[in-house]
Amino acid sequence: MRLLLTGSAGFIGSHLAASLLTSGAQVIGVDNYLSGQPAHTEALKRHPGFTFFEADVSQGLPLVAGPLDWVLHFASPASPPHYQQFPVETLMVGAQGTQHALNLARRQGARFLLASTSEVYGDPLVHPQPETYWGHVNPNGLRSCYDEAKRYAEAITMAYHRAHGLDTRIVRIFNTYGPHMRADDGRVVTNFIHQALAGEALTVQGDGQQTRSFQYVSDLIRGVRRLMDVTYHGPVNLGGTDAITMQRFAEVVRAAINPGLPIRFVPLAADDPRQRQPDITLARTLLGWAPEVSLDEGLKRTIASFRQQASPAGPLPAADLPLHHPAT
Repeated sequence: MRLLLTGSAGFIGSHLAASLLTSGAQVIGVDNYLSGQPAHTEALKRHPGFTFFEADVSQGLPLVAGPLDWVLHFASPASPPHYQQFPVETLMVGAQGTQHALNLARRQGARFLLASTSEVYGDPLVHPQPETYWGHVNPNGLRSCYDEAKRYAEAITMAYHRAHGLDTRIVRIFNTYGPHMRADDGRVVTNFIHQALAGEALTVQGDGQQTRSFQYVSDLIRGVRRLMDVTYHGPVNLGGTDAITMQRFAEVVRAAINPGLPIRFVPLAADDPRQRQPDITLARTLLGWAPEVSLDEGLKRTIASFRQQASPAGPLPAADLPLHHPAT
C-alpha cells in the first residue's frame, strides 16, 4: 500500500505514519511545520518506506511519481492557541488544502480520508453527540477558523464523493492525547501535565464543570486504520466514552504527579464548549471499535514521555525518538 499523508509531522499524523510503516506501507509525508515538529520527520526517516516533502498543502501538493492507494488529509493546526494564532492559515488548509488533496486522490484514482473533528459540533445542545447531529457552532467566534474549516472540509469531501464518485472517508476525532504532543500545545492535557511537572498550580478554566472525553492516541489510530478497511462515506466519531469534568481531570493529573499542588480557577476561554462526548454507536457497529486504553494508563504513558523530554539530559535526539506503533 502506498499513501500520501498530509500533516505527517503532527502529533496524530506521526503516530499514523508510524503505524502504517510498521504494517509495510510506503508513506509519503507532507508538512510545512506550522504546527508539526521536524523531530517527528527525522524519526520517521529511519524507516526505508518513508519519504518526505516540506510543502504547504494550501498552495498545492508535490508531484508524486507512481500510483497512490490513499490520500490521508491530516494537515491543520488543531489546538486553540495554534489555530487562533494562525486563523487564516487554518481556514486555508481546511479549504484549499482539502481541495488540493481531493484533486490528487481523484487524479490518482486513490481513496481519500479526511481527519475532521468533534469541533464541528460546536457547543453542542445534544449529548452525547451522534454523527447525525448538525451541531451548534458560532460561525464568527474565536474558534470559528477551525470549526468552519473542518465543516467546509467535510462538505467538499462529500461533494467530491457525490459529484465525482471519489471513494472517501471522514473521521471525526475527539480529544486525543499521548506521547509526541508539543510542549506548547496549549490543550488541557499538556497544560496540566506541564504545570504539575513544574510544581505549579493547575489552572482550571471557569467553574471546572465543563466536560471532555479523552482517548489515547493508539486507540484513535486503531480506529482510523479500521475505517480505511471498510466502505463507508459518512462521518464516523472516534473518541473516549467517559466524560470527565475539567476539575476532576485536574485532580487526576495532580494525583499522578504531585498530590500537594493547588488548583487555581481562571476565566473561561471564549466559545469554550460546555460538554463534549461522542456517541460511538456507529464505530462500534461498523468498525467493531471502542477505546481500550484507560485514562489512568494513558496518562501514565504520557507523563512518562513528558518526564523524559524534561529530563536533565534533555530531549531524546531525533534519531532515538520512540514512535508508538499500535496494532491495528
